[in-house]
Amino acid sequence: MKLRFADLSFLDEIAEIEQSCFPRGQAAKIEQFEKRLAVYPEHFLLLCNDEGKVVSFINGFVTDLPDLTDEMYLSPEMHDEGGAWQMIFGLCTHPEHRHRGYAESLMNEFLHLARGQGRKGAVLTCKANLIGFYERFGFKNEGVSKGSVIGGVKWYQMRSIF
Repeated sequence: MKLRFADLSFLDEIAEIEQSCFPRGQAAKIEQFEKRLAVYPEHFLLLCNDEGKVVSFINGFVTDLPDLTDEMYLSPEMHDEGGAWQMIFGLCTHPEHRHRGYAESLMNEFLHLARGQGRKGAVLTCKANLIGFYERFGFKNEGVSKGSVIGGVKWYQMRSIF
């Protein structure tokens, strides 16, 4: 497996994996990924197999705003490279490649990069069943998100302070 930053050549694979990880109404659309890749590809990390196919990815932008909101998913222009907080919009692994530690590897590398860039910490939202997974990386549950209601789901905001 090889870690690398994303570019537009991976757009279709990324969108396909996203659709396999989230139900309709919760998954980002291909157009959203296209905009994200145009604005902050250095905050879009892939794990590829030996054939160069994407098996897992993580992405999110940087901002000084402390809480993740739905607007951020749709507005890549809110990215501020000098921001304090690394937002994490998604950590997705293709269903055929799950339970092999790939998501863990990506999360560890993404957090390592954010620390190295001098960020204050990282913020994400997740469903209740994933709270324990993210706690393993040092994230603390801050309760139900006030800024994220995508897909009509109850999202929990998680924060890791470096």
